[in-house]
Amino acid sequence: MNKRELVQKSYEIAKERYASVGVDVDTTLEKLDNLAISIHCWQADDVTGFENLGNLGGGGIQATGNYPGKARNINELRTDIEKVLTLVGGKKHRLNLHEIYGDFGDKVVDRDQVEASHFTSWMQWGKEKGIKLDFNSTSFGHSKSGDLTLANPDKSIRDFWIEHTKRCRAISEEMGKFQNDPCIMNIWIHDGMKDLTVNRYKYRSLLEKSLDEIFAKEYKNMKDCIESKLFGIALESYTVGSHDFYLGYGAKKQKMVTLDMGHFHLSESVADKISSLLLFTPEIMLHVSRPVRWDSDHIVILNDETLELAKEVVRADALEKVHIGLDFFDASINRIGAYVIGIRATQKAFLQALLEPLGQLREYEANGLYFERLALLEESKVLPWNAVWDYFCLKNDVAIGDDYIGEIQQYERNVTSKR
Repeated sequence: MNKRELVQKSYEIAKERYASVGVDVDTTLEKLDNLAISIHCWQADDVTGFENLGNLGGGGIQATGNYPGKARNINELRTDIEKVLTLVGGKKHRLNLHEIYGDFGDKVVDRDQVEASHFTSWMQWGKEKGIKLDFNSTSFGHSKSGDLTLANPDKSIRDFWIEHTKRCRAISEEMGKFQNDPCIMNIWIHDGMKDLTVNRYKYRSLLEKSLDEIFAKEYKNMKDCIESKLFGIALESYTVGSHDFYLGYGAKKQKMVTLDMGHFHLSESVADKISSLLLFTPEIMLHVSRPVRWDSDHIVILNDETLELAKEVVRADALEKVHIGLDFFDASINRIGAYVIGIRATQKAFLQALLEPLGQLREYEANGLYFERLALLEESKVLPWNAVWDYFCLKNDVAIGDDYIGEIQQYERNVTSKR
């Protein structure tokens, strides 16, 4: 019996086992097929981008490692993303772009001058490949970044970043219109202070006013989301855009709030925030990441945190209201491999969540049968979800098990090692 036959046989057994606890595996696979993951472009090139502004510096972000073969231009990045998509199942994955990844050619275009035309080729590529686009403004890595951008008391600097963010929203609108599907645009800024500040209220008041000006224009083909952070590199003592700030702003203005798994204290449960946010904000954006002691953006793996996040989304019946994006950048290993591990780990987490015998669990809980609830939760952990996962890969004609290792090694030999 070959591998494909073994996978098929194991799946049929698993399907019967799940049916015995009230789970329809076929429906689960259909949901997983349509689960859109917004893949971040910046893993492919270590958050470098394609601007022609020179090495501007400016705080806010860093990638570590020097593994050879990173994407050096738009064509190489697109080739890498296309390769990644041949190794993961699913029909509706998206690509998440930062503004610095525009198609600027040889032109110098500062960030307050960026236009939709700089992303026309991206939109056309997305249409050809069947990939929808999402977007981000880029406030880091610029001579005007410093410690404060949208919260800067210097009006000229603040206005520069307001204009930049307005233009990014306009670009997102054009993307959404072109692809006939809303483009989700994320705003994250690193603004903060390295040491103690006595002006917390002042900076947050400035940020609120900047956001009000940015969001003054309504759009129909894009959706805004705002992302908090616990602290920034060299800005450890104070973050203007904290979770409390954006939670309040998002609820007040009915904006989507982004939950990045690395942007909270490591003892906090990001999963626990899902049900609360859903009550007060229209939708949620997730940035699935893996913090190691701090916001280090390690490659996503199938760990307890990722699994609990997925389960909370499914338990809240919120797959239509929660958008899933990835946010990690590891320059120390094969970058294509990093993508594939992270995407597949996220899918595995949502598969397990979708396979949970939720109907029976809810019935136990509703009737106060807490022993029975806990027992079934424990037994669910060893149900044969991996057999369903292998069949998902088989059905999508992508690598089963660790077969993708050899494919990535071959791509490295043929493509990335020659860069």
